[in-house]
Amino acid sequence: MLKKNRGITLASIIMVAFLCLGAFGTAQAAPGVPQLGVGDYLYLIESHPDTPKANEALRAEQEQAKKEYEAKAPSLGDKEKQDLDRQLGMRVEQKRQALLKPIADSVNAAMKAVADAKGMIAVLHKNTVALGGTDITEEVLKKLNGK
Repeated sequence: MLKKNRGITLASIIMVAFLCLGAFGTAQAAPGVPQLGVGDYLYLIESHPDTPKANEALRAEQEQAKKEYEAKAPSLGDKEKQDLDRQLGMRVEQKRQALLKPIADSVNAAMKAVADAKGMIAVLHKNTVALGGTDITEEVLKKLNGK
């Protein structure tokens, strides 16, 4: 008996969820109702005007770490080599994060500006939305490029 009630409850929850999603999709199209935006965040990061310079700086950091490892490794034991490799890897990762943060902050700010101008309540990653939403990727990219 308990299992039957759970099944009905689960079915009811699923039914309500589908009804709510349908109602949300209908409400989205109504004038004056806030919309849901979608954007290709990774594309925006890759297309950001500062990304090539950041990639170049990261490659230089990786090359420097490689040279440092090659210079120190011959005189180290296996454990010391692993420690050095881990330390250099952490340094490169910290550099990557430091280079990415201002780019991500810029993308987030541009995305927020476009979403606010369009009266959107949220912007989700384009690949996570199966249906609906207004794609603002190109408008955000134009804002990032100053156009």
